[in-house]
Amino acid sequence: MTLDLTSLPPAVRETIEVLQANNVRLEMIVKLQSEQIRLLNIRNWGQKADKLSENQLALLPQELLVAAPEVEKEAEVPEEKKALASLPKPKTLCKSHLGRTALPAHLERREEIIACHPSDCTCQTCGQPRPVIGYEVREELGCIPAKFFVRVIKREKRGSHCQPEQGVAVADAPSQIVPKSKLSDEFIIEVLAAKFQQHTPVYRQCASLIEDHGIELSRQTLNSAILAAAQLLVPVVKAQAADLLSGNYLQADETTIPCQVPEKTGKNHKAYLWEYSRPGGAVVFDFQMGRGRKTGPGEFLKPFRGKLQCDGYAAYDKLGDGITFVACMAHIRREFVDVNKLNPLDPLPVEIVQQIGLLYDVEREARSENLTFAERLALRQLKSQSVMTGLKARVIQIRRERPPGDALSKACDYALGQWSRMEEYLTDGQVEIDNNWCEGAMRPIALGRRNWLHLGDESAGPKIAAIISIVETCRRLDIKLREYLGDVLPKLGNWPITRVAELTPTAWKAARSL
Repeated sequence: MTLDLTSLPPAVRETIEVLQANNVRLEMIVKLQSEQIRLLNIRNWGQKADKLSENQLALLPQELLVAAPEVEKEAEVPEEKKALASLPKPKTLCKSHLGRTALPAHLERREEIIACHPSDCTCQTCGQPRPVIGYEVREELGCIPAKFFVRVIKREKRGSHCQPEQGVAVADAPSQIVPKSKLSDEFIIEVLAAKFQQHTPVYRQCASLIEDHGIELSRQTLNSAILAAAQLLVPVVKAQAADLLSGNYLQADETTIPCQVPEKTGKNHKAYLWEYSRPGGAVVFDFQMGRGRKTGPGEFLKPFRGKLQCDGYAAYDKLGDGITFVACMAHIRREFVDVNKLNPLDPLPVEIVQQIGLLYDVEREARSENLTFAERLALRQLKSQSVMTGLKARVIQIRRERPPGDALSKACDYALGQWSRMEEYLTDGQVEIDNNWCEGAMRPIALGRRNWLHLGDESAGPKIAAIISIVETCRRLDIKLREYLGDVLPKLGNWPITRVAELTPTAWKAARSL
C-alpha cells in the first residue's frame, strides 16, 4: 500500500520521506551484508566446484519449483544419457570384463608355488602320483618395508717403515651434504622428499622410525640436516632467479606461511612466500615477513623488464618502467562463479561464465594442436578478439543495470578494472590466458602448511623457500627429485660459486639430455 503524503503537513511529510529513504538504504545495507556473509560461508564450507553445468543453471529460472536434491541428482547424469533415456534400449550381449590393469613389466617377478592338498596329489583309483599339468596364475604387487643399515666407512691410513718423518697418509673423506654427520646423503634426501614432496612433518618421520625400525633420531637432528641441505640450495635458486629475470615474461602470486617470532607468544606471525615462475619452466619462491610492495615484488623484480601476469593485488602496481601488466582471466571468471553461488537462479553471471568459456575453448584448441606462440597468437586474433569485444560490452551493460554495491556489480567492477591488462594476452602468443600455472605451484604449499604447521623462525624462511623452489621446478620439468638432489647436493659444498648456474634443474636436465 502506498501512503498518500500530499494531505500531510510539510514538516511531517518531509520527516516521513527521510525515514523512507533511510529504510531503503538500510535494506540495501542488510542485503549486501547478507550476500557477504553467505559468500564467506560458501567459500569456507561450500563445495569447491559447481556440480551443475552452465547450461543447466541457465534453465533453472524456468523451473522455480525444482528441488535441490533433484537438481544435484540431475547434474550428475551426463547429457548423452539424458538424451538416450527416452529411447527403447536394444538387447545387447554381455561384454566380457576387460580385466585388471597389468602390473609393471619392469618389476622383479618372484614365483610362489602353492601345492595341492596331499589327498589331491595321488590318484584315488591306481594310487599313482597325479602329474602337474599347469598352474592357475595371478599376480599381486608385493613390497618389503624400507630397510635401514649402518654404513661403516673405513678410510685407509698408511705409514712409512723407513722414513717416519713422512707422517701418515689417510684416504680423502668422501663429500657429504652435512660434513661429519651420522646421516648419509641418501637418508637426508629421503627426509627432504618426505617433508616437501609427500608433506610428512619431521615429528611423524621420527615416530615412524622409532616405531617401525627401532631407530631413535631427535627432531633437532633431522631439522638441522634439512636446514643444512637447504642452505646449500640457496645459491642454486638465486642463479635460477637470475635466469627467470633475464626473460621477458613472468607470472607471480603470493601465499601466507605462518612463522614463529620471539615478539609473539602463542601466536604465529603471518609471513609470505612470493612465487615467480615461467609457465612450464622454473619456479622461484621468495620468503618475506610482510606483504608490502617494497620488500616483496618491488625488490625481487628490480632487474625485470617484460610482461608480468598477476592478480589485481595493489602490491604489484607501480613496480617501475619496463613492466607491462597482464591480468588473469581465471580471477575474473571466479568473481562471476561466486555470484552464481550466491544467486543460482540469476542467469546473468552464468551468461558471462559461458562467454569466458568460449575463450578457453580457443586455448584448448591451441594446446591440442601444439601450436607455436605465433600460431596461437594468430588463432586468438581470429577467434578470441571478437569474443573479448562482445564480452566487455555485455559486462558494461550489466553493470549499468545493476545497483552499485551488490555482488554482481562488484564482479563487473573487478572485470572492467582488469580489462585493459587482460587484453594484453591477445597481443603476445607466449602469454597465457590466466595465472593457473602459477597458482598450481601454490597447492603443494597449502598441503605442507596444513601438515608441518609453521616455520620455526625467520632465518629458516629463505632456506625453506629454496627447497620448495627446487621441488616445484623438478616437478614441472619432470625431473626425479631424489636423482637430482643425489647428484647436486654433495657437490655444492666444494662447487665454485661462479659456476653454480650449471647446477640449476634446468641446466642439469639440459646437460643430461646431450
